[in-house]
Amino acid sequence: MSDLKAVVIQCGNEEYAIAVESVVSIERLEQVNPIPHLPDYMLGLMRIRGELVPIIDFEQILYGRSAKEHNDVRVVVVQTVNLFIGLLVLDAKEILDIPESVMTSTGLMAYSRTPYFTTVANLENRMITVVDPEILSRTLSGMDEISDFVKEQVAQEQ
Repeated sequence: MSDLKAVVIQCGNEEYAIAVESVVSIERLEQVNPIPHLPDYMLGLMRIRGELVPIIDFEQILYGRSAKEHNDVRVVVVQTVNLFIGLLVLDAKEILDIPESVMTSTGLMAYSRTPYFTTVANLENRMITVVDPEILSRTLSGMDEISDFVKEQVAQEQ
């Protein structure tokens, strides 16, 4: 592990971090086209800079309640191997340099249901959980279908 430059996001009252190199952009939530028969956390597709991006309600995944009812929510667009994913969060606060010396994964072993939490930054007055979007995209149920659906839509547009 080495030092981490990360975008700090908020869901619930907690802070989470995503490595800067995974983040493509931070957007406002705009028109989302719902897709029937998908899990509750999947809001649908949003066109961002010409790309179809599935929007995942990260608040719904973590806390079982939707962030879309809140004002000023943000969509953090992340790149994974298969596709771009938009994570709907309450806020995208800052870019932070997190030194390797404050990161630990000791407490994460209890979180078998959240394998996408890779480490925790234990800072002086805050604790920030680091999220790996690649692991998130591989472990959420329904992501294969979503990826296939997006590829199919893109193919139809061409």
